[in-house]
Amino acid sequence: MAALQRRLAEFAAARAWQPYHTPKNLVAALSVEASELVEIFQWLTPEESARVMADPETAFRVTDEVADVLAYLLQLCQVLGVDPLAALAAKIDRNERRFPVPDGTRNPPSPERN
Repeated sequence: MAALQRRLAEFAAARAWQPYHTPKNLVAALSVEASELVEIFQWLTPEESARVMADPETAFRVTDEVADVLAYLLQLCQVLGVDPLAALAAKIDRNERRFPVPDGTRNPPSPERN
């Protein structure tokens, strides 16, 4: 993860993009890229969405947008000093406390908000 963040930072530095990589701009770019990922799935049925990676062209688009989302998220974390893996581990810990597995239930309902 750290190596990818360094590579992204070096890429931006080589192009003198650091002045544009403010938290506000990175969050906006992250939102745009996430929306581009949503666009691929927007009108698919649940069954179609489950098969999206079977089509090579669509699989490439999905993979490319996932990479864009992750790149902006990692850049945002670096700018803000957030350890993304530690943040995720802490969030999972909180969710495990907030949403304990009910006794006798194999598949508890999904919460609407995390």
